[in-house]
Amino acid sequence: MSHPALIVIDVQQDYFAGGLMPLEHPDAALQQINRLLAHFRAQGWPVVQIQHEMLSRPGRPAAFFIPGSPGMALHPDMQPEAGEALFIKHLPNSFAGTELHQHLQQQEISELVVVGMMTHMCVDSTSRAALDLGYSVRIALDATATRALSFADQQIPAAQVKTTVAAALHGTFAQVMSSDEVLQQLS
Repeated sequence: MSHPALIVIDVQQDYFAGGLMPLEHPDAALQQINRLLAHFRAQGWPVVQIQHEMLSRPGRPAAFFIPGSPGMALHPDMQPEAGEALFIKHLPNSFAGTELHQHLQQQEISELVVVGMMTHMCVDSTSRAALDLGYSVRIALDATATRALSFADQQIPAAQVKTTVAAALHGTFAQVMSSDEVLQQLS
């Protein structure tokens, strides 16, 4: 019988205090990610870590997740254990340019629990792509973190960004819920 896989996206040092792109409340998200990670590991269910490496492009140098930098490193809590996959990506969608889809297919996985950073960028794009590839997706919203954004001279607080992304994804691309709800459904 296939079990869901936990996809842990970009829990890297640059997103925490002192990093080049600190998010709002990454430690609270990390706490929830660790709860889900412990559950998956205790069950012996698949865990996949995703790590972003930002590549410079002409006229656009890498701003964070610079290859080889301390900020690109996974948070110390996120070190993969034996048998857990780690994929390096260069784009927001964790499937783009990686072997993630092939890895999940080899394990006959059809359900994903997606957590990580940033809610509005890599969690969003990975979840949307997962639907296109035929996966059923749950997002543990409290196990994600984001930051405030601005557009057309308007400031959008991080909490509003997170809620807006959740509203856009829920019901069509994923089931968006709390970590407690995910754990309850998996029990």
